[in-house]
Amino acid sequence: VGLKNRARSKVGMSKIAPEFLKTCVQAVFDGSNDRKRKFTESIELQVGLKNYDPQKDKRFAGQIKLNHVARPTMRICVLGDAYHCERAEQEGVDFKTADGLKSFNKNKKLIKKFAAQYHAFLASDSMIKQIPRLLGPGLNKAGKFPTLITQAESLSAKMDELKSTVKFQLKKVLCMSVAIGHVNMDIGEASDNIKLAINFLVSLLKKNWQNVKSLHIKSTMGKSQRIY
Repeated sequence: VGLKNRARSKVGMSKIAPEFLKTCVQAVFDGSNDRKRKFTESIELQVGLKNYDPQKDKRFAGQIKLNHVARPTMRICVLGDAYHCERAEQEGVDFKTADGLKSFNKNKKLIKKFAAQYHAFLASDSMIKQIPRLLGPGLNKAGKFPTLITQAESLSAKMDELKSTVKFQLKKVLCMSVAIGHVNMDIGEASDNIKLAINFLVSLLKKNWQNVKSLHIKSTMGKSQRIY
């Protein structure tokens, strides 16, 4: 599979000339600099697909870790055992113990509100097994079931991994948008993330580039730049 994807990757970016991509990324950065916002704008990759029927064709889903942190302001909460809660406290990261989760008393509204406060969750091994019992299907329904963290892993490195991971999932419509960077990166890093994300997406598609109708990049509040 690795070789196949690598071969596809080579085919992949030949569709978008590197210099053209850099010019488009520069235009996104320039637009953001012209109107500075009070927050760090994300850079989004917007995808339009074609020759796909979400009703009949198999819906794809996949995620890839990019080379550079894409979402530095991502809010993460640790659902931890004593060890991970202590680590989280030391690093100034929000955390919940098993007792903290029990206090929700399986109240769906409270769990939904809790899930909405964060972009993602990390959980210790012992906690992951308890989550369905303590919280029901709430986090799963929100698409935020926790990622496992072991005691051998660094909490900050694991958080950076989450902040660098993008997910492509075909739902009922033929368009999707993912954050692949932010306007405080340098152009090379942003271009690198965009290339990796596009190549991975193309490898998920049934007919590869024949299923790609359009690709745009834009900052959160900026104009979109068509790159394909």
